[in-house]
Amino acid sequence: MYFFLGHLATTDILVSISIAPSMLQVVLEEETTIYLGPCIIQMFFFCVSETVECFILTVMSYDRYLAICDPLRYNSIMSSRLQYHLMFWSWFTGSMTSIYLAAQIYLLQYCGSNVIDHFFCDTVALLELSCLTNYIVKVEDLIISVTVTLFPFVFICLTYICIFSTVFRRSTHTGRRKAFSTCTSHLIVVSIFFGSLLSVYGAPSSVYSANLNKSLSLLYTFFTPLFNPIIYSFRSQEIRSALRKIMNRFQN
Repeated sequence: MYFFLGHLATTDILVSISIAPSMLQVVLEEETTIYLGPCIIQMFFFCVSETVECFILTVMSYDRYLAICDPLRYNSIMSSRLQYHLMFWSWFTGSMTSIYLAAQIYLLQYCGSNVIDHFFCDTVALLELSCLTNYIVKVEDLIISVTVTLFPFVFICLTYICIFSTVFRRSTHTGRRKAFSTCTSHLIVVSIFFGSLLSVYGAPSSVYSANLNKSLSLLYTFFTPLFNPIIYSFRSQEIRSALRKIMNRFQN
């Protein structure tokens, strides 16, 4: 679990350092200027971090499935070799799809308005600035988005259906409580992350929904990287003990 959490933290750091500086400048000055090259680079790192995080959360759900539904074979299946392979292909697939999408958007011609109605260089916002017919690029962006968000989300839902079925069918009250405590952190992160992504993806194109999308984008660009360490830290007995000591000091 901690091996996967290390990679999840890396994606959170990547999205924070690529988006937070420009976002803070937009908040403080209400606007900022960025050239096309750095804008594409920012979009690339954003796509890599979000795509890889989708895959990592999917891998973590499979890890929880093996630990609860097939515990006797967990160590033989989830070996160190499989862990490294899963993380390698997650980063490789996320990087390759992001490179392809960034190259397609960079090759478009831009004219007319150069104002991005967002606090970072999002793919949809850049596609709206293109003065050429970009139907093919939009379809490619749609296919990539569905592949890296909807399919992993469906897989995670299926794994938790199996987990809940196993827990309620076999476990005692103590076993159920232990199983739910194991999955609670992951479920919270998945709900916030995929919920915001799917909401932005499914929102209609209008002025109101554009503002709504910017608000929802804060969930997976700012709040998710901020709260992921906090959510998973509560699983650590040492941190819980330290928090109890702090609370006792305030009470005394």
